[in-house]
Amino acid sequence: MNKKAFQDCYPDELSHCFGCGKNNAAGHQLKSYWDGDETIAHFLPESCHIAIPSFVYGGLIASLIDCHGTASASAAACRAAGIEMGTKPKLRFVTGSLKVVYLAPTPLGVELELRGVIIEIKERKVIVDISLSADGRTCAKGQVVAVVMPENMDPKSENS
Repeated sequence: MNKKAFQDCYPDELSHCFGCGKNNAAGHQLKSYWDGDETIAHFLPESCHIAIPSFVYGGLIASLIDCHGTASASAAACRAAGIEMGTKPKLRFVTGSLKVVYLAPTPLGVELELRGVIIEIKERKVIVDISLSADGRTCAKGQVVAVVMPENMDPKSENS
């Protein structure tokens, strides 16, 4: 497993995401890595992530799948292009679509594991399937269609 998280390779001006931005102290600070040909992330839900006693709020699950998916897309696009993350060109992806299927209640107080499988890589789009599990039980599955971040979203772009 790589030591540096995908999200830590994003430029500072693009690192404010609530789910994974290193510059957002109030956010989840999700960190994703390569694990062979899959991607992996771990997250320990806190008591504030509650839906009902003992179970995680579904919006958190969607957020984690979303952020792990877009980070995995960026890493996969870099790997496919033969470039190191964090170098130019910036291959930053945003969510084009997100599908989440909840399979089982997700317990609070248990570390969650997210695993991503790259399904398709195109020039401007990457599709990633994500599974989220707790204690070895799959609680949710998702699919993220990630698209290259539009230039006008980049604060350093002339068109923003």
